[in-house]
Amino acid sequence: MDERMKEIISYVDAHRDEMIALWKDLVNLEGSSTEKANLDLVAARIKEAMEEAGATVTMVEDGPVPAEAPITVLGVVGADRPGKPVVLSGHYDTVFPKGTFGENPFRIEGDKAYGPGVLDMKGGIVIAIYVVKALNAIGFKDRPIRLIFCGDEEIGHPKSTAGQLFQSESKGCACAFNLETGLVDNSLCVGRKTANNYTVEVTGVESHAGNDFESGRSAIAEACLKVTEIQALTDLSKGTTVNTGTIQGGTVPNAVPGYCKFVVNARFESYEEFDRVNAAVVEICNRNHIDGTHTTVQYHKKAFPIFECTPAVMGFWEFSSKIADRYGFEKLGHKKLGGGSDASGICFVGTPVICSYGVRGEHNHTDREYALVETLFERTKLISAIIKDLGEYENA
Repeated sequence: MDERMKEIISYVDAHRDEMIALWKDLVNLEGSSTEKANLDLVAARIKEAMEEAGATVTMVEDGPVPAEAPITVLGVVGADRPGKPVVLSGHYDTVFPKGTFGENPFRIEGDKAYGPGVLDMKGGIVIAIYVVKALNAIGFKDRPIRLIFCGDEEIGHPKSTAGQLFQSESKGCACAFNLETGLVDNSLCVGRKTANNYTVEVTGVESHAGNDFESGRSAIAEACLKVTEIQALTDLSKGTTVNTGTIQGGTVPNAVPGYCKFVVNARFESYEEFDRVNAAVVEICNRNHIDGTHTTVQYHKKAFPIFECTPAVMGFWEFSSKIADRYGFEKLGHKKLGGGSDASGICFVGTPVICSYGVRGEHNHTDREYALVETLFERTKLISAIIKDLGEYENA
């Protein structure tokens, strides 16, 4: 093991208590995606920690209604360094309203830490800041390090420009580590689906089911035929799932229904499948089986683009795995996940990114959410090692 790696390990081990203290601060500040005042307090604490690590920090408070926009915290260390930048990214909002778990909810029991966002993903923010500090400690000056943390990832950035900032800040960079929920089995996320919702409304002709059945045109019958066709667009071999999640129609049992509505959720791993399903849904809705019925479909724009598992992404994973092996870290796996994250926007602009690089744990978005404490330190050391040796990486 080279001397600089020994120094990284020593630095992290010497600052374990500091790292726990920052983690505790961030979790106890809480802040769900819609709690602007609470989120501002979290953003201020992150800014303070970034500046202590030597970053120049910009607080971007912009969106459709700027006064309501959660702050996106941007930091850069070594902006004038010669190499391609590397990105450390994520979010600081949670899904839990303040007070859900009482006052000062952060706690450690045995080898696990608990509290709102302890896993998703305030531990990842601590990792990012101490990666910078560990690299500072060894005199790292190879390339700039950019940090970006937003306050509305959990709801898809409806009130901020964070989605655009993830793309603009990461474009042209060597690689990015998205410090989302780490997986217990030590796999890293190399792809995420995008999700589309379609609201389909069918109108028919309402009539009395006993006295005037023949003049009726059943909107429910037409909808059921369409549901069957749309569900059949699922292709598990390509990671495409199509699910009709809700259906509403009719008024009373003895009336032919004149109206039916159903909502479809579709998820994709590739833009080829995205285009195929979109076109097919439109075609199915334009073709009626029962004369006298009419169908409309409304497409609901996706919150995140697809995080495609490209050759560049897998190349970055392979490099990361090589470094993990080099320094004796636990073997890394890889997998694709169904939910979205801001790794999607980073990948969209062509920067190789790996997601789920945060603390490892389980049950995020529930009252059982926990993180494995030791992985806070392990991941800090591993990411520092990868960045230290990034000159060997083909995209650097």
